[in-house]
Amino acid sequence: MKDCESVGNVVPSLITALVVLWLSMGVCRSQLSTNFYANSCPAVFTVVRREVLCALKNDTRMAASLLRLHFHDCFVNGCDGSVLLDGSDSEKLAAPNRNSARGFDVIDTIKAAVENACNATVSCADILTIAARDSVSLSGGPYWSVLLGRRDGLVANQTGAGGLPSPFDSIDTIIDKFAAVGLNTTDVVSLSGGHTIGRARCVTFSGRLNGFSEDASVDPTLDPSMAAELQALCPQSGGDGNATAPLDRNSTYAFDNHYFKNLVEQKGLLSSDQGLFSSDDGEATTKALVQAYSNSGSLFFRDFVNSMIKMGSISPLTGSAGEIRRNCRVVN
Repeated sequence: MKDCESVGNVVPSLITALVVLWLSMGVCRSQLSTNFYANSCPAVFTVVRREVLCALKNDTRMAASLLRLHFHDCFVNGCDGSVLLDGSDSEKLAAPNRNSARGFDVIDTIKAAVENACNATVSCADILTIAARDSVSLSGGPYWSVLLGRRDGLVANQTGAGGLPSPFDSIDTIIDKFAAVGLNTTDVVSLSGGHTIGRARCVTFSGRLNGFSEDASVDPTLDPSMAAELQALCPQSGGDGNATAPLDRNSTYAFDNHYFKNLVEQKGLLSSDQGLFSSDDGEATTKALVQAYSNSGSLFFRDFVNSMIKMGSISPLTGSAGEIRRNCRVVN
């Protein structure tokens, strides 16, 4: 698309002095660096950003999908592009990804464009990382200098993908799953803020709408007017569970702190979202951060960037480990 080719190196406004601070906060970065492709593929940022912008012009929801792919990649085998692999053990077939993970065709398009600019140089794992950053910034969120130099893994882990943090998990369980990959409670809350963009299927939240417990038909932590609207969208019978609702009510595609304002007003869509503010687990661990982020978008942006850098540094393959896949769906 020619209207997407003029993007160049446009960088959204941000207090750039903070980037240096975020990059020096003790994150274990292995051999990753912000200038990894400075000589071998200096065009990579322009190419990826152009293709992400084109994808978002075709489907605004794709920003959330690409961010989610990066998240689901890093939590399984580390950030190695394993979520992109096809095959009998594909992570795409695990319950958290099946019929919900999307954007693989966009990554294919980006990879082809990057290969055209720099053959066999940039890993699929790094493309995911850059695409996630650009998805956030092009949606109005922060821009940051991504750490690069990951290589692609040779195997998928469908079983591991089955254990990804779930919208049905308790807050304590989610905190434990984050801790298992080196992320803390602040990372739980700030990365949950990624739900400020995107949508979720009825099947992920319909349990809050009917027969919730012996004492309440509807989840008492869900705003009654919102519950009534969701019941109409996701009927107890006759629906297929695939209708979608915005994760961030009234701010669906803008990356901001409105998600946290919703939680304070009991308008979180998923039980794992609202639980950050309203559950017994959340009361002791996450509620104060939700309140802080609802009051300060700049605080949320700062912590989100730091957590994204930490998440992107989970067990990367570097040096001679792994490979640079020519096709993100299969090993070379």
